[in-house]
Amino acid sequence: MSLNIELLNRRAAAVPRGVATALPVFVARAENAEVWDADGNRYVDFAGGIAVLNVGHRHPRVMAAVKEQLDSYLHVAFQVTAYEPYVELAERLNALAPFEEEARTLLLTTGAEAVENAVKIARAATGRQGVIAFTGGFHGRTALTMALTGKVTPYKRGHGAPVPHIYHLPFPVPHLGVTVDDSLRALQFLFGADMPPEEIAAIILEPVQGEGGFHAAPPELFASLRKICDEFGIVLIADEVQTGFARTGKMFAVEHSGIEPDLVTLAKSMAGGLPISGIIGRASIMDKVEPGGLGGTYGGSPLGCAAGLAVLDIIEDEGLLDRANLIGEHLSSYLRDLAERDDLMPIGNIRGLGAMVAFDILETRGGTAISSNGAKAVTNRAADEGLILLACGTFGETIRILVPLTAPEAIVSQGLAAIERALRL
Repeated sequence: MSLNIELLNRRAAAVPRGVATALPVFVARAENAEVWDADGNRYVDFAGGIAVLNVGHRHPRVMAAVKEQLDSYLHVAFQVTAYEPYVELAERLNALAPFEEEARTLLLTTGAEAVENAVKIARAATGRQGVIAFTGGFHGRTALTMALTGKVTPYKRGHGAPVPHIYHLPFPVPHLGVTVDDSLRALQFLFGADMPPEEIAAIILEPVQGEGGFHAAPPELFASLRKICDEFGIVLIADEVQTGFARTGKMFAVEHSGIEPDLVTLAKSMAGGLPISGIIGRASIMDKVEPGGLGGTYGGSPLGCAAGLAVLDIIEDEGLLDRANLIGEHLSSYLRDLAERDDLMPIGNIRGLGAMVAFDILETRGGTAISSNGAKAVTNRAADEGLILLACGTFGETIRILVPLTAPEAIVSQGLAAIERALRL
């Protein structure tokens, strides 16, 4: 019997079915942008652990930093006895903050935890409760972050009553018929019908939506939100959990917009595969919370901090901001060529910032109608071609690419060739 099948049977008996896995294989080892499964099959990795591996699997400098930290201590809890790697990582992130004001950084463990704490900080700083998010956004799976997430299935269905004081606006996606004007008009309706701006603590959005389909927030939307937040004392939160750490060709995707947020949530590629997250915020906002009001047992773990410091060095020393843009140009150019071919499934709406690239499966060639759930068949066929590929989008129409930024050009080309084969009619 295949070892993958044997492990799948054990999984079914031990793990709840609510934990879905995209591919029915078990990883045995991984290196940079390649993965080998339990049966010895090799895959090019275009998923990167869902945007966690911008510096690739097992980057030597991350491994060395973790091993060095292992020889000193694993855990003490920063709230019990502090340690230098936490402070050093906070200092490094403060220096990278996408705003001019003095910054403070809180380190945590997961992306959802970062979002939860960002909302908590915003509420403490403003004395208000209301939070505005966007349709299609993904912010986590806890009660609060699930409420912020703008997609019912599979994240909210059957999981109880919604958290109060959370509101959603339509996210502008022109090819789905939603403009920036539509979003801003809905915001004014919300202020008039549900909660006045003086009672809103925060507006949160992803600079590029992840699960929602890799749709970038237009700069004019960010500019308008910044103006409204300034007028009414609302905290603007950029959720960079998926977009941060060089993925879009800048350290943080919000930098493409030309505006400055108040809080920035971080996680995923922050530590090369180790669980750590954080919030970079304006000092005037972050310091509103009283001592003891922030923290977490594992928050800013020593291993995570060591890995995070290594990741920042890798991004700088290996020029990964420029590399992200080069990979993105390669991906987009190749996909545009595929969109012109009549021997492949119809694709379109090729988009992205840097190496955060996506495209939609369409109903007809040259048309505009998307194929609901059309991406799943492509990801399944890609797996058969030796490529790990993920779907996303509100309607399951989108293929997203999150190849490690350290992937050699030859590996990127192999992955694209596998996409081409997966799209063949």
